[in-house]
Amino acid sequence: MRLNEQQQAILNGAQGETLAKVMLTLVKYGEAFNADKMVAVTSEYNHLVTSFGLKALTPVYELMDKILEAGACSSQKFSADPRPVDKNVPANFLEKFIFNKFMYSKQDFYEGQLEKLGLLNKDAFTCTCYMNEVGNKPKQGDILSWSESSAVVYANSVLGARCNRNSGIMDLMGSIVGYVPHFGLLTDEGRKATWVIKIETTKKPEAQLLGSAIGMKVMEDVPYVVGLDKWLGTELDDAACTYLKDFGAATASNGAVGLYHIANLTPEAKQLGEALIAEGAKEYVIDDAELQRVYDSYPVIWKNADATPKLCFMGCPHMSLEQLKSWTDKVESALKEYGNSKVVIPTVFTAAPAVLAEFEKTDYAKRLKATGVITSYICPLMYMNNPLCGKKPVITSSNKLRTYTTARYYTDDEILVQITKGGKA
Repeated sequence: MRLNEQQQAILNGAQGETLAKVMLTLVKYGEAFNADKMVAVTSEYNHLVTSFGLKALTPVYELMDKILEAGACSSQKFSADPRPVDKNVPANFLEKFIFNKFMYSKQDFYEGQLEKLGLLNKDAFTCTCYMNEVGNKPKQGDILSWSESSAVVYANSVLGARCNRNSGIMDLMGSIVGYVPHFGLLTDEGRKATWVIKIETTKKPEAQLLGSAIGMKVMEDVPYVVGLDKWLGTELDDAACTYLKDFGAATASNGAVGLYHIANLTPEAKQLGEALIAEGAKEYVIDDAELQRVYDSYPVIWKNADATPKLCFMGCPHMSLEQLKSWTDKVESALKEYGNSKVVIPTVFTAAPAVLAEFEKTDYAKRLKATGVITSYICPLMYMNNPLCGKKPVITSSNKLRTYTTARYYTDDEILVQITKGGKA
């Protein structure tokens, strides 16, 4: 790997032993992927994935202390993934005990470290840092050092920034030293599509289900999706961005997609078109039957497959302001149709603290509260990692949450019926 004079000086210890070790780690990481050089991180802010105070992360806390002691804090302010607990989210005494005494007992301590390291603000905890309300939205062409999979794929695809799927610690180190190895999705060649996905459905495909199908087929490769603009249009308005947020999260968790192109819609696809498709690209056709096949393939890992749901989570990744508003309308309408005044299953809508703050300024917030739906800033995945919570029959329309936990997937329409009417959709 070629290093410029400044990078070599850091590696040689010109800025202290700690930064030298950070640079060496990044160089070794780059060499493992045949990176040719190091490039500067150009985004205004970073985003960090390790936001939860697990006891098991002791080595991370020790590393943070060493960085802070050496004064090697990131030159970038950063947002971080969501907090793991919220007293407003339903949990019994034993579940709360495990959360507070065993799982996330270091949460306050770790948040103190993050603030010293450069946290954007005390509420900058969300997996959707790119929301306008949050303010960490990279520009097209920006080089990032991020690790949150759903944020990475959104930044690469919808915003046209450039970032590899890093680990949380590599993410932090790239931000601290201000450089990342040049390989993969940072390169023009690495951003070419090796799959062409043809959408031939008779109706708008469910974002999470379509993303799941593509993710499981292409794995870590780059797909070029043709025919989705028929349903989303050709402009990245709020509705399209919200759809792609959920679609991308499913591709990244059900597979390992870090970048996708949507013909006639995402920035690089609009600019370069089919020139983004690599020679010899494979083809995958998705019609109604294929989506149904994928849906039917999901395992049900509840102890009792016929159990009555005890909790519903919406918002993995965090919901947008548009989603909070549209779901308020849908829940109200469905409750009226089924003759109920409040949701019949405890239901939690999660969103970024900044998005929730904006939502509270609207009349939708009071209306949603009246339906019995709870809003929260937590990470549903971190909640479900509690072994007692994992035993609950929890439902969700998030394919990411389904993939990483015991939560059971249903489409948005099916979820709406279950939380407002009860019974199977």
